[in-house]
Amino acid sequence: MTVGEHDGESPEASQTTAELQKQIDSLQGQITDIHRTQETTGEISNLSSEVQSLKEKLDEHSKQLELSAEKFSQL
Repeated sequence: MTVGEHDGESPEASQTTAELQKQIDSLQGQITDIHRTQETTGEISNLSSEVQSLKEKLDEHSKQLELSAEKFSQL
């Protein structure tokens, strides 16, 4: 039994219903992919912010290390 036969639909209507269901399934898959992409983009943004923060800390520590090396060489 094909989609719609139990409702007394014609074969053409059943075929149209099946085609529409395939399109709906495809669109739902695309929506799922979009949601995954949005989640990944958010994660990348968070990681980018974290990397920037770590770079700033590294720069600060590098400057402190240079100052310490200068003080040490003066001793």
